[in-house]
Amino acid sequence: MLSTFTYPEFQSYCPPEIESGKPGEYTVVIVGAGPVGLCAAIDLAQQGKSVLLLDNDNTVSIGSRGVCYAKRTLEILDRLGCGEPMVQKGVSWNVGRTFFRNDEVFNFNLCPEPDHHRPGMINLQQYYLEDYLVKHALGLPKLDIRFMNKVTQVHSKEHSVDLAVETPFGNYQLNTQWLIVADGARSPIRSMLGLDIDGKVFMDRFLIADVIMKADFPTERWFWFDPPFHRNQSVLLHRQADNVFRIDFQLGWQADPDEEKKPENVIPRIQAMLGPEHEFELEWVSVYTFQCRRMNRFNHDRVLFAGDCAHQVSPFGARGANSGIQDTDNLVWKLNLVLDGKAPEQLLDTYSQERIYAADENIMNSTRSTDFITPKSRVSKMFRNAVLDLAERHNFARSLVNSGRLSVPSFLTQSVLNTPDEDSFTGRMVPGAPMDDAPVINAAGNHDWLLGHTGNTFAVLYYLNNLTDLSDKQRDQLRRALQELFIPVNIVFVARDTQEARDALKLCKEHCVLDSNNRIAERYDMKPHTLYLVRPDQHIAARWRELHMQKLLQALQKASGNVPLHTQSINQD
Repeated sequence: MLSTFTYPEFQSYCPPEIESGKPGEYTVVIVGAGPVGLCAAIDLAQQGKSVLLLDNDNTVSIGSRGVCYAKRTLEILDRLGCGEPMVQKGVSWNVGRTFFRNDEVFNFNLCPEPDHHRPGMINLQQYYLEDYLVKHALGLPKLDIRFMNKVTQVHSKEHSVDLAVETPFGNYQLNTQWLIVADGARSPIRSMLGLDIDGKVFMDRFLIADVIMKADFPTERWFWFDPPFHRNQSVLLHRQADNVFRIDFQLGWQADPDEEKKPENVIPRIQAMLGPEHEFELEWVSVYTFQCRRMNRFNHDRVLFAGDCAHQVSPFGARGANSGIQDTDNLVWKLNLVLDGKAPEQLLDTYSQERIYAADENIMNSTRSTDFITPKSRVSKMFRNAVLDLAERHNFARSLVNSGRLSVPSFLTQSVLNTPDEDSFTGRMVPGAPMDDAPVINAAGNHDWLLGHTGNTFAVLYYLNNLTDLSDKQRDQLRRALQELFIPVNIVFVARDTQEARDALKLCKEHCVLDSNNRIAERYDMKPHTLYLVRPDQHIAARWRELHMQKLLQALQKASGNVPLHTQSINQD
């Protein structure tokens, strides 16, 4: 048990299938109530879908486990309605520092630009994250969570999936149209279906020690190569909530995990690091190895894999939970369209394609980090140390220092759902890019953020010099055209922030925001009458310098899986 956190015990109950003796019929079943399964369940339930979530335990994760949650993940959690308490509880940070022996040789800032809603990272113990998610999920009427329900058999058919479930109350059967698997790195369901996961296991061991102490360390990520208190190895330090600090000690492959976890061996390591002036208390200790690997496909008929069961990376770079939550962000809007009959099942192939691309990117970066942190030969270590020596004095070497390239969202520039640019643009908001946030003034005249206005549907951002640039006839015409689409589209008019615009904003009948500090124009290279088509997961699908309804409809059709759009012909006048 922990001294800073009391583990909840979630209530379990006798499933109705046991009482009736009949198999249950469900549209979507999710297995695994970790961060990934919970995010998928919350997202679907909030969009009106009935979801059954099964977990074989009745509490949150043991130990802090995942610690770092990236800006993009926080933006997804904001969309799910549970980001704010996590940010308030967690420790926000942007700066990381790397040391070689006693000297700082490299530093970085994850969010060097002003005017972003969320920091580059927060540090928050995984049990807090899960606890916030469970509490949010339990308040959703469309979501049924069954704790202490262990899936023991899975049979995948062409149009459904059968499951056998074991509980303290007895066993029962389920049938579901779609199964989302989020049951972790060892994934019993992946094994039941005989599916492979390929990759590389790294021959090294690391000790995790969570310690409670009051210290004046800044809220930054500190990483040491060959520090005097742990020679020839590496050490990582993070501050978490409740004055808990995460310390990772590299041990080497020959270390005995059971011996290394004993307090009489852990405490001297920490004392050597912190010095006699810092009193501390051990909170949690573990030893881990790691691997970089993934499945060949993430969708298999009606079974969809997300998170660690689909792909695994080393912890350097905080790419595990972050990439898993981004899996669900990509998956749920596509499954939602399929469930509504507004997209073909083939749209889910793009879930696998896009998230395999992201997984490969994560695995590449994670492998490079691991090879730099844990060189596998004497020559590799000499090269690594030479880079670190040079980095203290020379800029060119600093780009070679790799203590973990931290998690960033993937730019899906090769996605088949994108419509390539026809017009000239500058900047990073290319088709396939995740949206940059920016400050806005909302219809109530309050300061707000752009991402909060795109919703859970496709969205069009239409930039105007003034809110009066479009005639009432043109706005009505555009609104009617989008309302008649088979797929919902939210249109957001964006205008420059002027006093005239603020006065007009009060009378605006449309969804309008003002571009505070000109950040949208700057980050999106917006000019009057520029528009962007944005996917429900806030990735750019297409952009143009002026409105062409036919091109917009074609791009929407492509981005939603080539669904025939039921709409009337639109007058361009």
